[in-house]
Amino acid sequence: MKRLFDLALVGVLGPFLLVPIVLVALLVRLTSRGPVLYWSDRIGRENLIFRMPKFRSMRIGTPAVATHLLSNPDSYLTPIGSFLRKSSLDELPQLWSILKGEMSFVGPRPALFNQYDLIELRTHHGVHKLRPGLTGWAQINGRDELPIPTKVAMDVEYLHRQSFWLDLRIIVLTGVKVLKRDNVAH
Repeated sequence: MKRLFDLALVGVLGPFLLVPIVLVALLVRLTSRGPVLYWSDRIGRENLIFRMPKFRSMRIGTPAVATHLLSNPDSYLTPIGSFLRKSSLDELPQLWSILKGEMSFVGPRPALFNQYDLIELRTHHGVHKLRPGLTGWAQINGRDELPIPTKVAMDVEYLHRQSFWLDLRIIVLTGVKVLKRDNVAH
């Protein structure tokens, strides 16, 4: 049922998002050198690695670590990188991962391949059984500001409470958070 919902939502939103996707791609291309998309190795369901696309918001040569681990993250941003991240427009290419079945609209955000502490905690608590999401319970309850143990606690809560109605609530609240640009560090 959740997979059908994901496909239906991509089908409904896709045509409306086509123009913003093309505009963002052009802006990325015109404001910095390098590819439009950044493909990062992420941890998916059952801890399998998949390649997740994002619009590139960081300069070429930025270390492949979580942004909060960079000494001065803002120095790595492209001219429109901060805007892309704060508006969450950098996430639009992940619709491709949802279509492929590697992600869902709602689930724990996919960890970077080298976020070993996050991966280990999620595995210990069974969160690794969930398909990662474009948004999730932790994102609407703190996003970038949550320490890893709190983020995992939120993921575990979602694991136990997941339902169609909770997913709808998370999607609506995500829209509100994105419009207000709440809890975005960079």
